[in-house]
Amino acid sequence: MSLKMSREQIIEQVKRYKGEKVKIAITDMDGVLRGKVIHLKKFLSILEGGFGFCDVVFGWDSSDVCYDKVDFTGWHSGYPDANAHIDLNTYRTVPWDEDIPFFLGDFTDLKGNPLSICPRNILKKVKKETEDLGFSASFAQEFEWFNFKETSENLHDTGFMSPEPLTRGMFGYSVLRASQNKDFFNDLFDLMNQYRVPIEGIHTETGPGVYEAAILYDDILESADRAVLFKAGAKEIGHLHGVIPTFMAKWSNNYPGCGGHIHQSLWRDGKNTFFDASSKDGISETLKSYIAGLLHCLPHITPMFAPTINSFKRLVPGAWAPTTLTWAIDNRTVALRALPGSDKSTRLEMRVVGADANPYLAMAASLAAGMYGVKNNLKLEVEATRGNGYENLSNGSIPANLFEASVKMRESELAREFFGDDFVNHFTNTRIWEWNQYSAAITDWERKRYFEII
Repeated sequence: MSLKMSREQIIEQVKRYKGEKVKIAITDMDGVLRGKVIHLKKFLSILEGGFGFCDVVFGWDSSDVCYDKVDFTGWHSGYPDANAHIDLNTYRTVPWDEDIPFFLGDFTDLKGNPLSICPRNILKKVKKETEDLGFSASFAQEFEWFNFKETSENLHDTGFMSPEPLTRGMFGYSVLRASQNKDFFNDLFDLMNQYRVPIEGIHTETGPGVYEAAILYDDILESADRAVLFKAGAKEIGHLHGVIPTFMAKWSNNYPGCGGHIHQSLWRDGKNTFFDASSKDGISETLKSYIAGLLHCLPHITPMFAPTINSFKRLVPGAWAPTTLTWAIDNRTVALRALPGSDKSTRLEMRVVGADANPYLAMAASLAAGMYGVKNNLKLEVEATRGNGYENLSNGSIPANLFEASVKMRESELAREFFGDDFVNHFTNTRIWEWNQYSAAITDWERKRYFEII
């Protein structure tokens, strides 16, 4: 399906769908798709003025429990409708659901301006600021995730304890494991491509039932849309095969966590500004400033890369996820992995991001921080790590937990400069809510450790 379709062509395509229904969706603060199916006539009637969508989607957590300390919405406001608008550029059809037309949307406030806390709007804001400086951002996200031979009903009945992995054993890059589950494996690749979420490559990772997929790069907003749709689509396709995928950052102490690494480059006048053929390592001064910006800003915006309690259980030494504020060339133990190559391929991989992050917020945070370095011509004074990045504490460490990271972001002038007071206040309150929910819970670990002995 061509991305160059006109508004009229898209509307005509939707009208041809015999089911006379359209699926529309947005993401909440956690990057979870929330949506509805509407009649074709309703779709046509809301193209200009938008439609009402209950603002509770920004007022509750991933378990539909309402936040207690957010200003945007709550019992104090009565949870009214917010105004949402369909983005026709996101048009695609869902190949595993009768090719139903599908669109993503954004929100506006009462004055018709982009709603300041909407995750997709946050990314669009940072993207525009970057383009106003003469750059375009090409991004791509890759995901690691575990798959289980389970049903939703069985998971709930067993309390999510001891799920059955799709395969047994540790077998990364396994052609055998992929062929043993070829129906699911091939459907992921082929149906995602038809869904306009093209996969560059997919393979097994090291661990029982774990896969990794890299999505083809594109403009940053299109790439974030693809990443959001990949996570939701993988779950829907998995259901058809009796498989439950999870994008939890770390589901078991016994295995590595799940990354959501983001590859990125800046372009100007059709040229990759991260590449410099005349430099010793192929890295340009622009890329060095970009890295310097990320290293400087990362502690101020960590919750946008690691948004849950579980996120920080992935960020531990020796588990293929970074813990220190480090960079290097092609080194998987650091936060920022520079990948110099040709004028087409030179890029930066941001490795802090977990598979559980909201792609809109993770990409917005990464670009805003990198551009802070570029705009201010920051010099990369942190030396490239040689060897084990876990042992390199010379530039400091990533915040240790969600509470520490959220308080740091809430108090950060940098974060407020990037994303605005409304978003920072709302988002950090939702993360502190997450911490408080966790702190009040009694875990199996506590019962096993203290029940009898203490």
